[in-house]
Amino acid sequence: MLKTFVAAAALLVSAAAGHAAEPIEGNWKTQSGATAEIGKCGSAYCVTLKTGKHAGKQIGKMSGTGDEYSGEITDPDNDKTYSGSGSVAGNTLKMKGCVLKVLCKSQTWTRL
Repeated sequence: MLKTFVAAAALLVSAAAGHAAEPIEGNWKTQSGATAEIGKCGSAYCVTLKTGKHAGKQIGKMSGTGDEYSGEITDPDNDKTYSGSGSVAGNTLKMKGCVLKVLCKSQTWTRL
């Protein structure tokens, strides 16, 4: 019985390890309808707008792995920078920017 339990536990651990999180890299449709590209830049990931009135502007830099990232996000309309985070779940990316970690705004982006 103990051998069966150990074998079952090992199978569960290997199945969980084989389930990779979705990468943050790629092209995303923002809540405003613009396209943002997230790609490696050094040891972090840079967020650059590709379309819309702020096309070409880098609006964020985040670090992390798996499906959780944190760093800074800039509102391109007012050029204010906030502490930010991103959480990937399948084809959606929930972006959040906060002032003093209490006043936060969130947006949901969709993978293109």
